[in-house]
Amino acid sequence: MRSTARAWRAMPLMALVTLCSAPALAADPCSGFTWDVRRELGLFAGRATDLAAGGDSAAAPTLAMEHLYSLKLRPLNEVTFVAAPGKKNGAESGYAGLAALDIKAPGRYRFALDAPAWIDVIADGGAMTSSGHQGAMGCTGPRKIVEFEFSVARRVTLQFSGAEQAAVRVTVTPSL
Repeated sequence: MRSTARAWRAMPLMALVTLCSAPALAADPCSGFTWDVRRELGLFAGRATDLAAGGDSAAAPTLAMEHLYSLKLRPLNEVTFVAAPGKKNGAESGYAGLAALDIKAPGRYRFALDAPAWIDVIADGGAMTSSGHQGAMGCTGPRKIVEFEFSVARRVTLQFSGAEQAAVRVTVTPSL
């Protein structure tokens, strides 16, 4: 016990501060996911392609799988949704927009966003039910991931709503 007390007294002040604050500095805000999100983290660490969201389904740009986009959203009053947003406040204020995606094979896919926003996946005129979701507060690469299960290949519309910012980074990946 005495040798431990002597060691603490002999330690330079800066070393003591570094030692005591090391866990706080090492905390990773993206470690809150329980899913393996290495693919999403890797994509979000790269450069995003700028793309303007559509104001309606006819003007919706098509996204590619496993590609990071910075989707420029529109003021909510400039967007015509295919279906009512699934989150009530998603249709009240902020920014919104639409994009399209071709699901080429049945399976589970992850839709990842870097900022607070609602995402609906629209198929056959209605919103699909997600099969799971996770988020990590403070993580911006990504902040939120929502999974959807597709039983068949199909083209879907992505509706973004309730965003506080005029842009959201987004990527879509197959879930492994």
